[in-house]
Amino acid sequence: AMAALMSGNLDDTWIRTTRRWTLVAWLFLSLGLILGGRWAYDVLGWGGYWGWDPVENASLIPWLAGTAFLHSVMIQEKRNMFKMWNMFLIILTYSLVIYGTFIVRSGVISSVHSFAQSAVGPLFFGFIAIMFIFSAYWLSQRRADLASKNSVSSFLSREAAFLYNNFLILAILAIVFLFTNYPIISELFTGERGFVGPPVYEQALAPLFLLLLILMGVAPLTMWYRTSMQRLGRASIWPAALATVFVIVLFVLNVRGWAALLGFWVVMFSVALTVWEFAKGTRARMKRGENALVAFTNLMARNRRRYGGYWIHMGVLVMAVGVIGVELFQIETQRQMQVGETLTLGDYEMQFLGVQQYPGPDDLIVTEATLDVYKNGRFVKTLTPQRELYTRTGQPMTIPSSRSTVTEDFYVLLAEQPASPDAATLRIFLNPLINWVWAGGFIFVLGTLIAAWPDPVEDRITAVRARRRPAAALTGD
Repeated sequence: AMAALMSGNLDDTWIRTTRRWTLVAWLFLSLGLILGGRWAYDVLGWGGYWGWDPVENASLIPWLAGTAFLHSVMIQEKRNMFKMWNMFLIILTYSLVIYGTFIVRSGVISSVHSFAQSAVGPLFFGFIAIMFIFSAYWLSQRRADLASKNSVSSFLSREAAFLYNNFLILAILAIVFLFTNYPIISELFTGERGFVGPPVYEQALAPLFLLLLILMGVAPLTMWYRTSMQRLGRASIWPAALATVFVIVLFVLNVRGWAALLGFWVVMFSVALTVWEFAKGTRARMKRGENALVAFTNLMARNRRRYGGYWIHMGVLVMAVGVIGVELFQIETQRQMQVGETLTLGDYEMQFLGVQQYPGPDDLIVTEATLDVYKNGRFVKTLTPQRELYTRTGQPMTIPSSRSTVTEDFYVLLAEQPASPDAATLRIFLNPLINWVWAGGFIFVLGTLIAAWPDPVEDRITAVRARRRPAAALTGD
C-alpha cells in the first residue's frame, strides 16, 4: 500500500496483488483471537473465554480495522470508490498492530496476562508517530489521485451497505480503543487510574454487534447502484417469519429474556438469508444438469471470494449463538464441600468424592479433586479439576475439568488450594451453548481459507494487468 502511495500507481492493481496476503495475515490474527479464547477457557480457569483485558483488546483492535478494510476494498474494485478511505484503513490497521505490541510490551496498562516487559515500548510509540506523520504527508500529496470517481447513489445499495458496515466496525473499534486506554486517559486528566470492566463493554457494544449481524444477512440482498425497498422487503419476509417462529418455539421451551430472544431472532434472520444465498446459487447450477453436491462444490470453486465470505459470516453467526448463551444464561456458584456432599446446579447434581495429591514431572505437585456428575439423576461423567504448583517458582496453575455437550458445558475448578483431602472449595459454572463459539470459529477459519485460496483465473488477470502497466508507462498511455 505504501509503495503504491509513494509511486503514484493508485489503481486497483495493488489491491489485487496484496488481497490474498491481506487475507492470510487477517486469518492468522483471527486464529490468534479464537485460540486465545480457547486457551483462556481451558487453562486460565475462570469460566470464560473473553474478559476484555487490554492484551486481548490489543489483538482485537487491529483485527477490526483489517475487517473494515477487507470489506471496503471491494467497493474500490467494483465502483472505483473509497480510494482515500481504503488507504487510510490499511495504514490504520498496520499502525494498530504496532500499537498493540506497544500495549503488551510496554506495561503502560496493567493486564492479567503475564508478559515480559521491555524497554522497547517508547521505540514502538516513536515508530508509530513517525509512520503516521509520513503516511499523512503522502496521503496529502496523493489526495487528487485518491479522489473517488463515483459516489454512493442510494442509501439502499450494496456500496451503501458496505459503508454502513465500515461505520459500525469502526464505531466498535473506537469504543474498544477508548475503553482499553481509559486508565491512561483518566490518569492524565484526574491523576488516578480508572478501569472499564466487562459489563460496560458489553452494554456499549451489544447494540452495535446486533446491527452488524443484521447487516450480514441483508447486505447480500442489495444491488449495486440502487435497490428498491419493495425488493428488499420481499426478500426479507420469509427469513423474518422463520426467525419469528423460531423465537416463539424458544419461548415455549422456556427461554426467557427480551435480550436473548432478540439476539436469537437476529441470528436466525441472518442465517436464513445467508442459507438462501447458498441455495440460490446451487439451484442455478443444478439447472445446468449438475446434481446438488456437484453444483454446491462448483459454486464454491468458481466464486471463492463471495461464498468464502458467506461462510465467514455463517461462522460469526454461529459464534453469536454461543455468545448469547454464555453471556445471558451462564450459572455460577462457589462452595466449600466435604466428602460425600452433593450440590445441584440446573439439571446437574455433583457429588464430591475427595482430594488427592501426587508429584508430577520435575518440580510439579498436582492436587486433584474427584467428583461424580449426574444429569437428571443419571451418571454422566467423573470430573477431576486440578491445581498444579511449581515448587521452584511457587507458581500455581488452575486446570478446570468439564463435561461438554452441544448444548452446554458443566465446568468445575478448584477455587483454592485444599487444606485437607476431605474438603475443597469448588467453583462451578454451567455454560450454555459455549461449544457453538468454537464451532463458529472453525467455520470462520474454513470460510477464510476458501476466500483466500488461489483462483487461477483471477491470478492470470492480475498478472496480465501487471505486465501491461510497464508497457503503458513506456508508450505514455
